[in-house]
Amino acid sequence: MRVVSVRAYGGPDVLELRHEPDPVAGDGEVLIDVEVADVLLLDARLRSGWGRQWFDLRPPYVPGAAVAGRVGPEGRRVVAHTGSSGGYATRVAVPSTHVVPIPDGVSTQDAAALATDGVTATALSDLVAVRPGERVLITAAAGGMGVLLVQLMLAAGAEVVGAVRGDRKLALVRGLGAEAVDYSAADWADRARAAVGVESSADGGPAPAGFDVVLDGVGGSIGQAAFELVVDGGRMSAHGAADPEVAPVDPAAAARRGVRLTGMETVQFEPARRSELIGRVLAEAAAGRVRPVIGRTFPLADAAMAHKEVENRTVAGKTLLLV
Repeated sequence: MRVVSVRAYGGPDVLELRHEPDPVAGDGEVLIDVEVADVLLLDARLRSGWGRQWFDLRPPYVPGAAVAGRVGPEGRRVVAHTGSSGGYATRVAVPSTHVVPIPDGVSTQDAAALATDGVTATALSDLVAVRPGERVLITAAAGGMGVLLVQLMLAAGAEVVGAVRGDRKLALVRGLGAEAVDYSAADWADRARAAVGVESSADGGPAPAGFDVVLDGVGGSIGQAAFELVVDGGRMSAHGAADPEVAPVDPAAAARRGVRLTGMETVQFEPARRSELIGRVLAEAAAGRVRPVIGRTFPLADAAMAHKEVENRTVAGKTLLLV
C-alpha cells in the first residue's frame, strides 16, 4: 500500500510517499480501504516537532487522525479516528470501536471533514451551552472547525461574530449568517464589539467587553485580545494554538472576573467519547443542520502541498487528501 510518512521533524518537504506492506487486522480490529484522509493544522504542527509534551510521535511515522472509506465485501461506508497518526495511507487497521457508519445523505468527503473538527465543535458547543440571544465571538471562524462552530452557535440562537483574515474568509463567514471582522486590522476588537452593538468607551476609559462566550481557535496575541472581549462571568475556550501557542491568558485574571476558562484539555477525548461525538455530528449533517465547507482537496502524493496550504492559512474551510 501507499503511505505518506514523516521521515524527520521539519518543513513539508519531510513528507515522503512510500510503499509499505498492507496492514493486517488484529483481534477486534477493522481494515478500512481509505478514500479520504483528514488534514489538520495540528498534523503540520506535529510534523514540525511541536507538541512533543502532549503527543508521543517520533519519526518516522504516518500522520493523520481520521479517515473515511469502505469496509467488508459489501463496501460499507465508514469513518474512523486513528488516534493522532496513521491516516495518510491507502489502508488502515483500527479498533472496531473507533469505526462509525456514514449515514445516507452524507458524502464520504463530508464525513471525513467532520471526523475531527466536527467532534471538537460538538464538544465545545456542549461545553459552553450557549443560550438564545447570547453574543459569541469565534476566532479562526473560516477554518474547518470554525465554520462548524459558527453554524452550531447560530442554531443555538446566538448572535455570532467570526474573526478571520482576508476578504475571502470574511465572505465565507458572512455567507453562513454571522457577522465577520478581519483580525489583521489593528482595531479588530473594537469592530467586533461594534458588530454586536457595543461601542468603545467615549471617555477613553476601559472598553466594554461585549461577548458572553469566546471560542478561540487561534491562540497567541489574538487569543489574548479575545479574552479581553469576554464579559465578567462569561465563558472562554482557549483551544487554539495556530499563532503558534495557546492564548497566554492568566487563569488568575479569569478567576477575578468570574470567566470560566477552559483549554486544550477539554478537546482531548477517550475513544468511546470520540466515536459518540462522531455519530452525533454525522446525524446532524444527515439532517441538514450542519455542513462542512471543503476548501481544497489534494491527492495523497501531494500531502506536502496540503500541509503548505494549511500552514499558510490560504484555504477557507477544510483541506482533505483524496486517497
